Amino acid sequence: MFCTSWAGNQFSPLLLLYQERQHYSTAAVNGFLGVYVLGLVPAFLLSGALSDRYGRRPVMFAGVAAAVAASTALAFGESGAVMICVGRFLAGVTVGTATCVGTAWMKELSQWPHDPAADTGAGARRATLAFSLGSALGAVVAGLIAQWGPWPEQLPFLIHAAVTLPFAWLVLRAPETARVGVPGRLRERLRVPAAGHRRFTRVVLVSGPWVFAASAIGYGYLPVLLAEATRGWGIAYATLLTAVALVSSSLVQPLAKHVDTKDSARGTLAGLLLIVAGLGLVVAADVLQSWPLGIAAAAVAGAGMGTAMVSGLLEVQRIAAPQDLAGLTGVYYAVSYLGFASPALLAAVAAGTGTAAAVGLLAVAGLGIGCALVLAVNYRRHLPR
Repeated sequence: MFCTSWAGNQFSPLLLLYQERQHYSTAAVNGFLGVYVLGLVPAFLLSGALSDRYGRRPVMFAGVAAAVAASTALAFGESGAVMICVGRFLAGVTVGTATCVGTAWMKELSQWPHDPAADTGAGARRATLAFSLGSALGAVVAGLIAQWGPWPEQLPFLIHAAVTLPFAWLVLRAPETARVGVPGRLRERLRVPAAGHRRFTRVVLVSGPWVFAASAIGYGYLPVLLAEATRGWGIAYATLLTAVALVSSSLVQPLAKHVDTKDSARGTLAGLLLIVAGLGLVVAADVLQSWPLGIAAAAVAGAGMGTAMVSGLLEVQRIAAPQDLAGLTGVYYAVSYLGFASPALLAAVAAGTGTAAAVGLLAVAGLGIGCALVLAVNYRRHLPR
């Protein structure tokens, strides 16, 4: 999971590099990001059902192999946009597979008989920690090389491929936890009855998109807003924000387990409130053109992301039956990744209406407060209908 999340996030700090060196337009660069989603969403929706049918091990192995293939294709990005699109598509496949199947597998391995000493939240924390640290290191390695290192368009991807290859072998040695061979058509397995659970629809789905909206705005969109204030070291600043947000997310996760409780939505609500506070700091940083305030915004948004993600996964694991776990995890991540569309929507609205980005960000923060109120109304745990 660490290596596959690295594959998904190493491209983000290089967007400015592709515009400067290969002269791709802003629309083309946004198109590369869109291709990532084309691989991501089907992997979310299919990989869980496939792993329930054929086992966690072969599907996760395919995800790790896709990570190596993605970096190999991106290392040849100078050959043209086609190779970049292939690499981004495969990166989406690997992240979708790892977050869906890997999270379910991690939960199953973090309990008896594989790990009797683990507590009930260990699987969610370990999965989120691996995801956050992998995303952070991927962005840091790529960003630092792009700003100051040699061969910036090849070296980051070659390093990742070299690091990831040994994990393909390790995946094949991990214990299988799925009941392989249980009869049932794939179409039937794609149905996730637990997605209709009242707790899922009124708490998890309400908070889900904010998890990655926090990261997309906190370290994806903010460097664009502060481009003038960081002229000359924009790539390094984008890398710094990514590292701050994801390290903050990782550090808060051990604390998040103490906030979360099965009897209320306390953990999810706390995460969403932190995200809204982070958005407020993003607005302030944009208005004041303050790069130090931008770092504070990334830290608060990252803390909210980590809290909300751990709490959301714990909710999913409490709701899902064993046969639904991978599928419901996939639905949760598919909804959560909708938040990555927020910077593109904000930029489009600002360009079309001529309004300042801060106005749109304030509107988003207001929407977040509304979602927090919905969570407050549904604070107590609901029983299934």
